[in-house]
Amino acid sequence: MAHISPSFRRAYRMAKRNGIGRTGNPRAGLSRPVSAWRNLSLPVKAAMGCSAAVLALMLLAPAHALNNENAPAQEDPAVANMAAPVETVSPPAEAQIGTTRPAARPERIASVQPTASNPATPKPEQMRGPVTRLPIPRYVSLKGDQGNVRRGPSLSHRIDWVFNHAGMPLRVVGEFGNWRRVEDRDGAGGWVHYQLISGVRTAIIQQDMVDLRSRPDLNAGVIARAEGGAVVRLGKCDLDWCRISGSGASGWVRKDTIWGVDPDEIRE
Repeated sequence: MAHISPSFRRAYRMAKRNGIGRTGNPRAGLSRPVSAWRNLSLPVKAAMGCSAAVLALMLLAPAHALNNENAPAQEDPAVANMAAPVETVSPPAEAQIGTTRPAARPERIASVQPTASNPATPKPEQMRGPVTRLPIPRYVSLKGDQGNVRRGPSLSHRIDWVFNHAGMPLRVVGEFGNWRRVEDRDGAGGWVHYQLISGVRTAIIQQDMVDLRSRPDLNAGVIARAEGGAVVRLGKCDLDWCRISGSGASGWVRKDTIWGVDPDEIRE
């Protein structure tokens, strides 16, 4: 009784005086503790409950501590990973001998620029006229012998120019209703009615006495010569040569000697 508190001692003595624990009639033995417990005051019941709990903890604590000491220690995986040395893998000695560092990649790769020799390169989207939905700019020709060029797209605008050469090549740079804004090889022009122009392609010779050759080659034979300013019919064109015809003769000329076709235009 060395570990029992004084309050538990007093409760035990009171229970003994009340006859708790005496042998006798079994039924009386069961009823006496119950009646004695009911006769106890609330502070005494609380003291007995606390004393019983303390006694149970004192009796069970050593066994629990012994079990914990005998159990193998469980190591925290996070701590184990931190404490474990990092294993480094080094290449074998024979692999290190003669090894050279690869050359660094260039920081910038040169972009591929479209060239005339690469027809597969996609071209930028071309503008189209709001009326005809045809490409702008585009080449046309003067239909009649004369065409009035006005300052604006209507008959009320005054005439600034008059084209007097039938088949003269022109370039359409604008559209408005039935009117087309055109310009010649010198950049002069204005608004003409759409009935004055034709989709027939022509060109004008820009150099004097241009050689017409039998095929698109500088070593080909010369068929005829065209005077500067002559208007000719435009045929097939590749990147450097165009086939023209006029005055009963036809042949190939360098594209840079005529006006009426774009430098990168190809005609079949």
